[in-house]
Amino acid sequence: MLENHAKLMRFFSEAKQVTGRKKLQKMVYILQSFGIPFEEKFQFHFYGPYSEELTLRIEELCNLGFINEEKEVKSNYFQYHYSLTNDGTQFLNQFSVHMPNCSGSIELLQGKSSRFLELVSTMLYFKDLSKDEVEAKVHDVKPKQKYSEEELVEAWKLIDELALKLH
Repeated sequence: MLENHAKLMRFFSEAKQVTGRKKLQKMVYILQSFGIPFEEKFQFHFYGPYSEELTLRIEELCNLGFINEEKEVKSNYFQYHYSLTNDGTQFLNQFSVHMPNCSGSIELLQGKSSRFLELVSTMLYFKDLSKDEVEAKVHDVKPKQKYSEEELVEAWKLIDELALKLH
């Protein structure tokens, strides 16, 4: 088993369950942005930072029976729920993986909507810009989301809170 797969399994052991593919992508990207050693490469995509590698690793973990993917039919789309299986837990207990405990940060992120995490991850993607430039870039690349000033303020607060928790 590759260490990167084990890191994702450790993430799920702390998260318990993650609802939504987009939310999963954003949570991993945000944690990675704060130094949690996920190795997946992200590129900017329609919904913000996206990793094909992460998608493939999750698929592999599901095929191995270590992660459970439950598909729920909603009115006009499918919602996916991901959790660590018993086999995944047993495997993880036998595998030494070096990951900082980030369950508090994971819990914080789980309490946010995937739309909001899309905003936060987009802001972090452009973190090398000034605050004003980041906000302008968000409005430029995400015009249909119509993020409000209040949402931007809330996103900056979350970024500051995560920076304190994870450093």
